Amino acid sequence: MSIETQKHITGSRTWPHPEVVEDLAQLRQSAPLTHCITNSVVTNFTANVLLAAGASPAMVVTIEEVAEFVRIAQALLINVGTITTTDAEVMLKAAATAQQTNTPWVLDPVAVGALRFRTDIVDQLLRSKPTVIRGNASEILALCGFAGKAKGVDSTAPSLAALPAAFQLAEQTGAVVALSGEVDYITDGKEIITIPGGHEIMTKITGTGCSLGALIAAFLPVTRTAVRAASAASVIFAAAGERAFREARGTGSFCVGFLDQLSTIGIRE
Repeated sequence: MSIETQKHITGSRTWPHPEVVEDLAQLRQSAPLTHCITNSVVTNFTANVLLAAGASPAMVVTIEEVAEFVRIAQALLINVGTITTTDAEVMLKAAATAQQTNTPWVLDPVAVGALRFRTDIVDQLLRSKPTVIRGNASEILALCGFAGKAKGVDSTAPSLAALPAAFQLAEQTGAVVALSGEVDYITDGKEIITIPGGHEIMTKITGTGCSLGALIAAFLPVTRTAVRAASAASVIFAAAGERAFREARGTGSFCVGFLDQLSTIGIRE
């Protein structure tokens, strides 16, 4: 990490940070309708994560309905994980509509840089100005031109190594960048917030990163800034992951425990 990047680190957030507590209460009160166009592997888990946290998920993916539903929804997630030609058309229409209607939206550029088709689609999606870009270190590096470091949905670089790229990407696109890893970093190109926590077991569960993108989207309409939305989602995920691991016997019970923790965090304490 460069000295210049270090200067912009404004602090660390963990649960129960007062802003996160406030934003979670607002999420639960508002139950924002969150339109998720996500990959087929994680659809059910993503919906359950949003429901557990207090948001209202919807997965409308037909070309005939997508623009109409973006206008109804309060936030949008586009995740290119299992993208097809048909999906790409839907995603591009949804993103263009979100830009027209000022609907806040999150782009999760899964495996960008690793394959040409999805990389081209992500490039087109960026033109519709996502509010937040969420990715692991390899994906953020790829978006900044280091495509050779991308490897599927798994990161081949630590999040700290990609922090300068995340800062640069935020400056270039105007989006908040949520960089996920052993430590999460949130930046708008002016400040950087660090979010420690979580547990390594979360990397063994399909859908944790993807559903984090959805939760960030859900927070966007109920928080004052996109930085707060991304930070709140990341803090809650880290805390729920740590707590669920303490009671888990393996990855299966962890999944159930994780949803339980999301649904009760801030209520039983």
